[in-house]
Amino acid sequence: MRLAFIDGALNSFINMLKKLRIILAALFFVGITLFLISPNNLPWLEWMPKVQFLPAILALNLLVVVVVLLITWLFGRVYCSVICPLGIIQDIIAILGKKTKKNPKIPYTYSPAKDILRYVVLALYIVAIIAGIGVVVALLAPYGNYGRMIQTIIHPTLVVGLITLVSFIVIAILAWRNGRTYCNTICPVGTTLGLISRFSLFRPVIDVNKCNGCKLCARNCKASCINPEAHSVDMSRCVACMDCIGKCKQGAIRYTIRKSDNDTPVNSSRRGFLTVAGLMATSYALAQKGKMDGGLAEIKDKVAPKRKTPIVPPGALSIRHFQQHCTACQLCVSACPNKVLRPSGNVMTLMQPESSYELGFCRPECTKCSEVCPAGAIRPITKLNKKEIQIGHAVIHRCMCVKLDNGDACGNCSRHCPTHAISMVEDKKGYLIPVVDESKCIGCGACEYLCPSRPISAIRVEGHEVHHKI
Repeated sequence: MRLAFIDGALNSFINMLKKLRIILAALFFVGITLFLISPNNLPWLEWMPKVQFLPAILALNLLVVVVVLLITWLFGRVYCSVICPLGIIQDIIAILGKKTKKNPKIPYTYSPAKDILRYVVLALYIVAIIAGIGVVVALLAPYGNYGRMIQTIIHPTLVVGLITLVSFIVIAILAWRNGRTYCNTICPVGTTLGLISRFSLFRPVIDVNKCNGCKLCARNCKASCINPEAHSVDMSRCVACMDCIGKCKQGAIRYTIRKSDNDTPVNSSRRGFLTVAGLMATSYALAQKGKMDGGLAEIKDKVAPKRKTPIVPPGALSIRHFQQHCTACQLCVSACPNKVLRPSGNVMTLMQPESSYELGFCRPECTKCSEVCPAGAIRPITKLNKKEIQIGHAVIHRCMCVKLDNGDACGNCSRHCPTHAISMVEDKKGYLIPVVDESKCIGCGACEYLCPSRPISAIRVEGHEVHHKI
């Protein structure tokens, strides 16, 4: 009697819960999209990227991780259908695809779980995080993928734009044809949450005595996880959208409490979850062109120098830490007011941001990138702390220095250095030349950006593998 009362109470709220899910999903989708478009103008939405599951894990945001895991254990993969923007855009595409099918009465069909593929991709992703293989992390991260889609529309670049376009086309085709195929075969977050969702307390259950075999539930399941022949729901793929309950005319599907472990597929999912949990625990800016020559050189576009060591933003701690945590969502690129950050073209760190100073320099008073990073790749820093963090040091090529009429170097780098790390001293011939005090240099790039030499600056910044205080 008690279970029957609970079942009745729960099912009486199904329609309301479904509407609530759609409203929350719309709010999250619109909110996070607007923030990705204009993070500097919408600081009150800063929390939305930080509640994304994968960035929260990488940032060691334990509160968010625990809350998402708890919600998943209680209600299933609600996160995937409410909070994840890539999941929501798949639902939108799937709805459009459903309306254009030749037989709209059969929009979706059941497909068995591709567990081997799912766990291989998850294992590959974990290895990529540990090894710092940024391109793999970027291609598989759901939030990172959506972030790049938005940034490609706003600030299109050739390499990142092409990769993002291909990713979107693949995801869109899969969603158009059969709903959440990408979510349930490739997405590492979906696979991880699916391991927990197998044991969720509340779940849709099919009553064999009421089911007439019409298969309406399976035909309307965008996760393709309802097996009408076996009268079972694969909870590792179910995203708790509740569409099946609304479509069943016999009232044969109930969203109810799991009665026993017999409702849960046993196989090796518990062992798989513990293994994954252990592994997880251990683990463009070309929109405007700067032209500044001080009247000393022909105006040409600056060209990025070949750096021996790339430059990553203050707060990144080290290049390795940055590569292991960055999902290449491009949010910091969008937030950077100085046009310093742009996607990397290096194969190993493809699409992950790096600093370069052709269009501006990293102003000591700016901490925007550290404020918006949801994955902990750029740790929060204060303006005071930033002035003490050395991300690189300046290197002078005196043969390229622009000379004044009296033979002295122009001294632009020395005049504009915010830490007074560059001074003008006399050489053996009595001419003034710039000299860098590496103990004071923080690698902000003011000297490189303001150097009148074109197309390559006479002074460039070399990055540091590990950042340290001056």
